[in-house]
Amino acid sequence: MIFPRLQGPNRTLVKLVGVVITMASLSFAAVPFYDWFCRVTGFGGTTSVAEAGSDVVLDRTVKVRFDASLEQGMPWTFKPAVPSMEIRIGETGLAFYEAHNPTSRPVAGTASFNVYPYAAGGYFTKIACFCFTEQVLQPGETVQLPVSFYVDPAMVDDPEGRFVQEIVLSYTFHETPLPQDQAVLSEPAAADAAAVN
Repeated sequence: MIFPRLQGPNRTLVKLVGVVITMASLSFAAVPFYDWFCRVTGFGGTTSVAEAGSDVVLDRTVKVRFDASLEQGMPWTFKPAVPSMEIRIGETGLAFYEAHNPTSRPVAGTASFNVYPYAAGGYFTKIACFCFTEQVLQPGETVQLPVSFYVDPAMVDDPEGRFVQEIVLSYTFHETPLPQDQAVLSEPAAADAAAVN
């Protein structure tokens, strides 16, 4: 026994503190573990990442629909260049999203993403994606944001994945703090605008 001399309320208090410390430690470990679990299994629509396309291309096709949204307060406009495309399983696809900053200040954003149905998440593989890095749009700037991907042929052998005929790739852009170099550049412009008013 760790605390043989503690009796009654003191012993109970020490046990409760131990439980609280254990639970707090587990909660901090849960976030990276959950992230790893989602990346490995595709759970919750988490996609896979590869450095190159698939070596196998099947005759079977799947329709990929593209969805775009913005976090509340994000001032950009954001939409897919085309609403959907049909590709063969294993074939490398290239799609574009369009983002526009209508404001008079630079705005930085990061995209979160998921894939639906969840059964396809682990088989939807990104080769390159704008979501891998932070994007900074200058005032009035419009950009085409590419995503290169393929659907892993292993999906046709999955008990649930083999029935998937349509996949939805969704992105949501969130405003993030400007990188330090961009923030310094935008300060003089903000000061000039304040001086004019």
